[in-house]
Amino acid sequence: MVENPLIHDSEAGIERLLEIMRRLRDPKTGCPWDIEQDFSTIAPYTIEEAYEVADAIDRQAWDELKGELGDLLFQSVFHAQMAEEAGHFTFQDVVRTMSDKMVTRHPHVFGHESREKSADQQTRDWETIKAAERAGKEQKGALDGVAANLPALLRAHKLQKRAARVGFDWPDTSHVLAKITEEAAELEEARNSMDSDALEDEFGDLLFVIVNLGRHLGIEPEAALRRTNAKFTRRFEQVEARLADHGKMPSDSTLEEMDALWDEVKTEEHRANGKLPPVQAISDA
Repeated sequence: MVENPLIHDSEAGIERLLEIMRRLRDPKTGCPWDIEQDFSTIAPYTIEEAYEVADAIDRQAWDELKGELGDLLFQSVFHAQMAEEAGHFTFQDVVRTMSDKMVTRHPHVFGHESREKSADQQTRDWETIKAAERAGKEQKGALDGVAANLPALLRAHKLQKRAARVGFDWPDTSHVLAKITEEAAELEEARNSMDSDALEDEFGDLLFVIVNLGRHLGIEPEAALRRTNAKFTRRFEQVEARLADHGKMPSDSTLEEMDALWDEVKTEEHRANGKLPPVQAISDA
């Protein structure tokens, strides 16, 4: 097979990547692993790459972000190549569809609407346009189109936003907080009954209401939980390091020891972030 010089042209851009993908999927001369894949086997990698993009952004690892965005782009190219082979659509169709969508959804930029409106108004306009698009796809229900395979917290957030658009929502956070108290009591009742199905149901209900509280406060649940996960990891690693200074590991320590070190780490972190006053010197006392 004559090699396409485009593959080795580092300045060729997206066309080079598309040609590399075609070559990898070539039934006769491509990579056996790539040839065997289908949409369902590649989808988990697509999700994983999206999370790695988010992780690089959280860590402000900009050099890594370049590579992670490339990995995510490659996932789109991979799916588009398989779709073209099946006769569904091409990568250019993907590009055209997205470009048309962005132009349609931004009439204040690409049309004749005024840009003199708030971000909130633009968000409402965006949702109105998306609702019209869903209607064109015969998605009649308010919750239609919320992907079932989204992470559970993110899907809960989106479901609640959709329901709120048609008026199914608490008017303020006081009602949500009251519901949290109610759901916590029901969870305790289920725990005492030792019914595992009821326990899971009530735990899920409590999580769902917590997500709703975040929505009322303007907090993205996935972002908030990622931030807390990172904080927990950072602090626990500090606890492990301080134990190691004394020749110990968590498995050799008591909960009381680790909890005391956790409080030390937390206090020092808060002080470094300006959340606590600095420790006064003895001469200042």
